[in-house]
Amino acid sequence: MTRANFRVLRGMRDITYADAARLTCIEDVFAKQLTSFGFEEIRLPVMEAAELFNRGLGQATDAVMKEMYEFRDRDGEQVALRPEGTASCVRAVVNNNLCREDRPRFWYNGLMFRHERPQAGRYRQFHQVGAEIFGFESADADVELIAIADAVFKDLRIDSSIEFEINTIGSAANRAAYRSALVDYLEPFRSDLDEDSQNRLSTNPLRILDSKHDKTQEVLEEAPDLLDYVDADSRGNYELALAMLDELDIGYRCNKRLVRGFDYYTGIVFEWKTDAIGSQDAICAGGRYDGLVPMLGGADVGAVGFAAGIERIALLHESANTDFDYRSSDVYVIPFDEGLRGYANTVAATLRAQTGLRVRMHLGAGKLRAKLRWADRSGAAWAVLVGEDEKSRNEATLKWLRTDDEQLSLPVSELSQKLIQIRRN
Repeated sequence: MTRANFRVLRGMRDITYADAARLTCIEDVFAKQLTSFGFEEIRLPVMEAAELFNRGLGQATDAVMKEMYEFRDRDGEQVALRPEGTASCVRAVVNNNLCREDRPRFWYNGLMFRHERPQAGRYRQFHQVGAEIFGFESADADVELIAIADAVFKDLRIDSSIEFEINTIGSAANRAAYRSALVDYLEPFRSDLDEDSQNRLSTNPLRILDSKHDKTQEVLEEAPDLLDYVDADSRGNYELALAMLDELDIGYRCNKRLVRGFDYYTGIVFEWKTDAIGSQDAICAGGRYDGLVPMLGGADVGAVGFAAGIERIALLHESANTDFDYRSSDVYVIPFDEGLRGYANTVAATLRAQTGLRVRMHLGAGKLRAKLRWADRSGAAWAVLVGEDEKSRNEATLKWLRTDDEQLSLPVSELSQKLIQIRRN
């Protein structure tokens, strides 16, 4: 029989312990900050009706036209793996009538899928943390989300590697007027635009504004200014947001060409960018989408949200946190022989309960020297040795694995306190 040799699909990846620990650390920081701001977690299906994204994101967007994993299931329904979380969250709010007596604030964390060209920080299966606020039309909701992300990036020590940009794209009517003016301006320069921008000229022309092609940007230098088409209410909300950011001492750059890739955005949009991870420069982005809830069958309420790309943030985190501890264990418990396994398990259970440390129990037989090698490979800082003498005295021996400290034999109750003291210092 020929042995199968299956490989991971292109754009997917196996996330082994060190990388998984980093992703978990980042997700935990988001969860801590969002919870501290009073947000509630919501868990959403990874698969939805394809029409939800066709209608919510816009059929002319790249995510729907070129990137969505869409197929017909065994019941004959056209379904899709979610390319983003906002449309799913809005659908959940509408289905469960969550805005009837409340103005909910939700956060979620999960897998998204887009059939993109893989590169550093961009996979076809990736993780996003998202946050959404419903029921508020004023800029303070937008600023609260910005403040949360700002706090996360400071916690992760990556704030010096990123720049925050903000803009307003006005109402749907504003964008329609501007879209017409932009197309009229760009049409004579069609041949000078990059291929993607030429295609977008007839489908999604606002996305041409954030093209990364130098020649396209040269053409755009004399293009109409989006802010000239924004109504007074949208401009006032934008100026209020900037004033509030100043009060919070959150730095920003006004970028009049910043637009978002989905049709549902309206009003204030924002993005955190970096030049430290290659071409995938946006690590977190969002904005206001006041028209999406009624579009998907709900009440006419304001809404705003953001989504953060965890894999891209992880690249920054790795550079900024070279001391990141991704060990799988802190303590490695070693019984000298099989007859001591029961006592050793009791010692390990006591340490877990009293110290909160990660305690790994040695499994299998072997000589002490080999067991110590396994302890070293685990990344543990200490080994706890259990022999007949230790058992007879209800003790264990603490051995330092990373320093030259002299090993100690202690009663198990004192051993817990010793480890807590060492950890604290």
